[in-house]
Amino acid sequence: MTAILPFSGTCQQDWKEVWSDHFSGTSLNSKNWKFETGTGESGWGNNELQYYTGEPSNLQVSAGELRIIARKEEKNGKQFTSARIKSQGLQSFQYGRIEASIKLPWGKGIWPAFWMLGQNHAKIGWPKCGEIDIMEHVNELPELNGTIHWDSSGRKYHGGTTVLANRDLFHLYAVEWDENKIVWTLDGNAYWKEDISQKVPSRNEFHHPFYLLFNLAVGGDWPGSPDSTSIFPDTMHVDFVRVLQKENPAQKPKNPVKKNNGGKQPIKKVVPKIEAIQNEQEFRRKH
Repeated sequence: MTAILPFSGTCQQDWKEVWSDHFSGTSLNSKNWKFETGTGESGWGNNELQYYTGEPSNLQVSAGELRIIARKEEKNGKQFTSARIKSQGLQSFQYGRIEASIKLPWGKGIWPAFWMLGQNHAKIGWPKCGEIDIMEHVNELPELNGTIHWDSSGRKYHGGTTVLANRDLFHLYAVEWDENKIVWTLDGNAYWKEDISQKVPSRNEFHHPFYLLFNLAVGGDWPGSPDSTSIFPDTMHVDFVRVLQKENPAQKPKNPVKKNNGGKQPIKKVVPKIEAIQNEQEFRRKH
């Protein structure tokens, strides 16, 4: 059973934006993003059917939007092309509200995602680095998926779903992440929560910086292959992505430590407590 809960966090003005990309100009901001190209290992671990390129035919920045375009065309032995970008080594964050305004593509074999991997991914590998899937959607299904992946004597994963209405519109997909929990929201409504506090074993992956990814996969173990109803090209539109963090006055020490330069000890950044329903649902990974 899935439930939609009203957003119970503090007002938006209590959050401080620490980073954003509104995709102005006509190309990706190289200070924020880099391409991942090719087929990965075993189709990015999922037997996906696309070849990721860095070509303008598969990724465009125009009119204040990022557009990732999946096409039915042959390249290097694959029958489809698309794009995948990441902020690895450029922008990474630990805790906060991570959100993006996205209009999703739909169709059999179509698999858009907005997600995060631990910044230490290149050093220790997956799933030990941890993965937070802020948004995944497959095929024409009404369900939206939010999932975490971690290592505990092998890969573990857990997540929840909600129903996405008005699928042809932009929607705000987000997680609110702090020392104790990760809460998934759709258009400001919390629908899933994962406990990552110290009382839960083997969740250490979620207490270090993560980087961001956007991609549009075609086919694979989860969605299956496109069929005669699938329409190409198909496009994932991203209006903006941003990260917000919150200074909680309750965390401020009563007697701040003075530094030699007259500054005060930094206040620990946290996000407000949100309660969300919990139940069990498992999903396939996409990494």
